[in-house]
Amino acid sequence: MKGRPPAKGGAGSRGGKTAGSGRPSDRKPTGRGKPAAPRKRDGDKPGFKPRAPAAAKSAAARSATPRPAAAAAAAKASPAKPNPAKGVSLDVRQYRVVADDDGIRLDRWFQRHLPDVGFNLVSRWSRTGQLRVGGARAAPGDRISEGQMIRVPPAEQKPDAADRPKRARVVDLTPDEIAYAQDMVIHRDAQAIVINKPPGLATQGGTKTDAHVDKLLDALLFDAESRPKLVHRLDKDTSGALLLARTSRAAAHFAKAFSSRTARKVYWALVMGVPSIEDGMIELPIAKQPGTGGEKMHVDEEEGLPARSRYRVIERAGNRAAWVELQPYTGRTHQLRVHMAAIGHPIVGDGKYGGKEAFLSGTISRKMHLHARRIRVDHPDGGRVDMTAELPTHFANSLNELGFDLALGDMPLDDEIDRTPTREDEKKAARQHAKQYRKGRKGERRARGSARNA
Repeated sequence: MKGRPPAKGGAGSRGGKTAGSGRPSDRKPTGRGKPAAPRKRDGDKPGFKPRAPAAAKSAAARSATPRPAAAAAAAKASPAKPNPAKGVSLDVRQYRVVADDDGIRLDRWFQRHLPDVGFNLVSRWSRTGQLRVGGARAAPGDRISEGQMIRVPPAEQKPDAADRPKRARVVDLTPDEIAYAQDMVIHRDAQAIVINKPPGLATQGGTKTDAHVDKLLDALLFDAESRPKLVHRLDKDTSGALLLARTSRAAAHFAKAFSSRTARKVYWALVMGVPSIEDGMIELPIAKQPGTGGEKMHVDEEEGLPARSRYRVIERAGNRAAWVELQPYTGRTHQLRVHMAAIGHPIVGDGKYGGKEAFLSGTISRKMHLHARRIRVDHPDGGRVDMTAELPTHFANSLNELGFDLALGDMPLDDEIDRTPTREDEKKAARQHAKQYRKGRKGERRARGSARNA
């Protein structure tokens, strides 16, 4: 047959020639000038054999022919079958996308349901066409929909956990940094941590920002194996409640709560002047301000993204300043600061958006007076995380200087107000109904009188 290399010498080759070919063997001679021993076929004895003494060479030559029993056993031997490692499937797997995963990226789906499959492996499956969604080739960044079928190639063998060296987590923090981070904790359970972030501490690092919450997360391991995860953020100069997820499942749950607006955040702020409407909704689109490198936002009716903020006046200090509660209904960058400045009441201490008009004279601190007072979100294991964070020193001192009563600050959310009608409400409703009934009867009598006169 053309294209097949010549067969190598078997047990029957002699004198360095291949049996039946008449040509010298291609094997290189050994160091003694003799041709190398030919490779044995399946069923023969192993090709490697310890060197025998000279006296035993003749006996070895006489016994070179395999015994009939050994030859029969070799002939009956079955071909080798693949032996998969324990826990490894050799079959293609099929998964149906459920409602909770509708609209997420494919790589996020793997993080949720097959966390042992790394991103590099998912990318390789995608490049080679082994990964498919709905029968079509898919990429890690593709969005998936409820009801689609995900074809996942067979799992690859991994070393047993006992054979894998465990990497010790290195906490590169000083004892003072660890104590500082743990002192911020105001709530901790198996799924969530809430900290009271001080003003001046960034949530994440950036240019010329070395101190931030993300760097301190290793100090908040406690009894968990992995560090907590950030699920939202606060501005550097904004203080207050910041939620952290302790597991991947909790992180996905909280991220969905923020994106679907079921999580509620309540801020306290001290603003310049007093809004004319005590309970109002600000609906102004926000976009990045050109020329600021994305560091500053502004109201942009044409290119901005929709943004809604509610404010309620808690108390006022004459016409000088007001203490307000703020609730963001969307999550735009600097949203509350931009909105309050846009209606003419910038937050005290916010020079970026209020300019020189954002500062009060006297003993009032020049730091920004914006504080995340409360966070309420559904817990992954049922119930709710509902925490309030105490004010930083400068904010509390300013409220005291202006004569505000802290007991007035925590106002109920709309869904926490008891709407059950009282006895007085029922009497008022009955009086209103009777009044409407008498009006109707009076109109009927007038109509009948007009008919008789006609």
